[in-house]
Amino acid sequence: MSMAISQAAAAWFKRELALNSGDSIRLFPRYSSGGGLHPGFSLGLATEAPVALGDRTEQEGIVFFMEEQDLWYMEGYDLAIEYHEAEDDIEYNYIAKTATTDL
Repeated sequence: MSMAISQAAAAWFKRELALNSGDSIRLFPRYSSGGGLHPGFSLGLATEAPVALGDRTEQEGIVFFMEEQDLWYMEGYDLAIEYHEAEDDIEYNYIAKTATTDL
C-alpha cells in the first residue's frame, strides 16, 4: 500500500483541523453505514501521533499514517487523497494494485 496526498488536500487538512507542521493524522477503518473500500466500513481520521506505525507519508509538513493493525483495510490498494475546489472538500481514491508475475 502507498499513500499519496496532494498538496492542496494537505492544505485543506491544515485549514480544517487547525494543524501545524509536525502534526500527524491517523487514517483508520471505522464502522460505518456507508460504503468505503469494504462494506460496513469507511476511512476515518484522527489527529494523533503514531503508536505502531504501519505506513506513512508526509505532505506540507503533516504526517499521514496508518497503524500496523489497520493496514488490512488497504490490502491490495493504494490511496490517493485529492482536494476538489468546487466542493471545498477532499476525496479518497482507492486504486487497485495490479498483480505482477515474474517470468
